[in-house]
Amino acid sequence: MTPEAPVIEALDIAAGVLLVLGGFLSLAAGIGLNRFPDALSRLHAATKPQILGLVFVVLALALSVRSGAVLLLLVPVVVFQMLTAPIAAHMVGRAGYRTGDFDAGTLIVDELAEDIASAGRGDLPGGELPGGEAQPPPDDPRGASADPRADASPDASADASGRGAGPA
Repeated sequence: MTPEAPVIEALDIAAGVLLVLGGFLSLAAGIGLNRFPDALSRLHAATKPQILGLVFVVLALALSVRSGAVLLLLVPVVVFQMLTAPIAAHMVGRAGYRTGDFDAGTLIVDELAEDIASAGRGDLPGGELPGGEAQPPPDDPRGASADPRADASPDASADASGRGAGPA
């Protein structure tokens, strides 16, 4: 028996434990995707345990192979996942919010509702004021629609200042 045999055996055991933990977390992510009721809840299940599970599996692979070349291939995989998964989750979350695919009762704080209401988007969730009306866009001083075709004046002689084209 060589002197490094116990170290190699411990690394193999650690790799096995990490592989099982990574598989369990990936399984939990898959179950969460099927069990949670709306898109915003599913995002948590799709990103948090999935990335940690991937890290555990990659660490297990690095411990079992024990090669620098393999490690150089595995590090970009983990870094790419850690960079892209939160961005993708953010975009899916915003799309789910805008389409109304979420349970408003599960939200503790709805930070996006104020921004949508101030943008005058009554057609989106959270876009209504307490009275039920959509708030006008903040850059429109008249409080009317931002669509210039909707605000066309029947008086064609009025200029941009609202005064008639007649003598001043």
